Parts: sequence; C-alpha cells; structure tokens
Amino acid sequence: MDSPRKVSSVSAVFPAYNDGGTIPSMVLTALMALRQVTDDYEVIVTDDGSSDYTLDVLREMERHIPKLRVFHHAENLGYGGALRTGFEAATKDWVFYTDGDAQYNPLELLDLVDALSDEVDIVNGYKIARNDPLHRRIIGRIYHYMVSFLFGIHLRDVDCDFRLIRRSVLVEANLESRSGAICLELVKKLQDKGCVFAEVPVHHFHRQYGRSQFFNFRRIFRVACKLLDLYRKLVIKKEHLKK
Repeated sequence: MDSPRKVSSVSAVFPAYNDGGTIPSMVLTALMALRQVTDDYEVIVTDDGSSDYTLDVLREMERHIPKLRVFHHAENLGYGGALRTGFEAATKDWVFYTDGDAQYNPLELLDLVDALSDEVDIVNGYKIARNDPLHRRIIGRIYHYMVSFLFGIHLRDVDCDFRLIRRSVLVEANLESRSGAICLELVKKLQDKGCVFAEVPVHHFHRQYGRSQFFNFRRIFRVACKLLDLYRKLVIKKEHLKK
C-alpha cells in the first residue's frame, strides 16, 4: 500500500453547536488523519454558544491534547460566525474544515490531500449519497441548483462542508457571512478570483446526535434573506472583485 501523501501543515477547523455527543470522536478521528498527512498540525474547535455539554467536553479534551485549541462564543453567532472564528485562528498552510456533527468522516481528509497538486487551491468534497430525511434531501437539491444557477457556481456540491483550502487564499476571501450562507460566499469568492478547484467524492452519514440547525423554516427564511444580500454584493455589484 502506498504511503499517504504529505503536505506542509494543516489546521483542522470544526464549528460546534450542541454537538457534545459527536465532537469528541470528530476531534480524535481528525488527529488520526492529520498524523498521516503532515507532521505539523492543529485542531481548532469553536463552540458557538452550545446549551448542552459541548464546551465541557472540549475543555476537558483541551487539557489532555496539546494540539487542540478551543474557542467559545458566549452566545450563538451562527454557523458562519463559528467558522470565521476558526478560520481566523488557523495558523497552518492548509485549512481543513468540516462540521462537528459527525455526518462526515475526518479520515477522508486523506482523499482530499491525495487530490492536491501545485496548481490546486481548494479541494471540495461532494456527497456520494446524502443520508438525510427525504425533505432535507429535496430542499438540499433545490438549494444546490438554485444557487448554482444564480451565482454561476461550477461545482457538483456547493453545500458539502468538507473542504481543504490554502490558507493564503482563504485569508484573501475576507468572509463576512455569519449564517450558513458562508459556504456559498466562500466558493463564489474563490471561484471568481480564479482559484483552482479539485473535487473528491466523500461519504455522508446519518446524524446520530442532536438535530440540524439549518432545516427549519424560520432559519431557511433568514438564510434566503442572506442569499439575496450575497447576490447583490457578489453578482450584481461584484464588490469582492474591486478590493
């Protein structure tokens, strides 16, 4: 068996909100993956104002794992807010991120690294099959086709939260979203700046703990408003290309 491909350094970033039942395994599995692809790594978790025991578990783990850094929001700032805190804290050459709810397997980071080349700036995962209830799969498909058409996105899965990104281009993106729309903002800005994407199939698993914070109608309405604002900024005014 060939040895896993190596990269210079990686920051693994996890946003977490009421993920006490899954975040420990995600951190430990990420450490297993990171050790195989680099000798220089860190794991960063942002607890976004959880009301369960997520923060308690993370603080206990932080005492025993030197490579783990935990950040805490006293109140819930939203998925984008949690991601941005993690991205801003990252110090390594590459930034890997996925969610803390265990719907993706951090060991598949090895597949992302294997897809790298000198030209590639971001490796984007795409779900082989979505293991969610039917209504979520339907909403997810509608969302994908809608934003792909409106924003001119050329990816198989714009909303797959399993990515490996050069930190240098991530910093230049100047992300602003605090909601789930941050994924679209990220992809659109990097695509428009000419970044090179690679795509890799990844597995998606049924959620075992907690519940989704995105798939309720009030939150979907708020995200829709954010999408309209992004459309105005990124498609009509193209503000990100003027900076």
